[in-house]
Amino acid sequence: MVGGLSFCGEWVRVDPNVYVPRLQTSSLARRAVTLLPSHGVAVDLCTGSGAIAVTLGRRRPGARVVGTDIDPAACRCAAANGVEVYEGDLDEPLPGELVGAADVVVAVAPYVPSDDVRLLPRDSRDYEPRLALDGGPDGLDVLRRVVLAGARLLRRGGVLLLELGGGQADALAPDLRAAGVGPPTVRFDDEGDVRGVEATRVI
Repeated sequence: MVGGLSFCGEWVRVDPNVYVPRLQTSSLARRAVTLLPSHGVAVDLCTGSGAIAVTLGRRRPGARVVGTDIDPAACRCAAANGVEVYEGDLDEPLPGELVGAADVVVAVAPYVPSDDVRLLPRDSRDYEPRLALDGGPDGLDVLRRVVLAGARLLRRGGVLLLELGGGQADALAPDLRAAGVGPPTVRFDDEGDVRGVEATRVI
């Protein structure tokens, strides 16, 4: 059965066994909109249902917005939501003309430490793919690779936006610095909890 939800005021289809976009991610999407020029380029890595890409595309209709996901079910769902989506690992399946061309790269990659997945709400554990949740021992396995992918895709001055959890911003800072992206600005949610990082490609 196909369902959906409102995300940033946009209706987004969410198929069974596809990661459900979280309300707290909407602040990341809105920030991405403000950073994307009207005729710019944005890449949504680990796009899932395509919720962020949908938001970007509808708020910046003159921009090119693409998504990628390694999960075929997620790609089908994103395509049904009108996203230009490519199936594969991070930036690997993208057309070559996007390398060094993106104004914004955004990602809600899996960042839950493996041992903490069992602590998630039952609906997440039972009905969402573990692939979209489990970020490895410290939760940063995929995020570290996202940083490298983002550095390849961004033009100089382009911005990388990542969702992550408390304590992970400091742990990821050396990877951002080594990739020439940063220094990072930590982003907080309405409750004051760490929600993500924003970093500009400087080299």
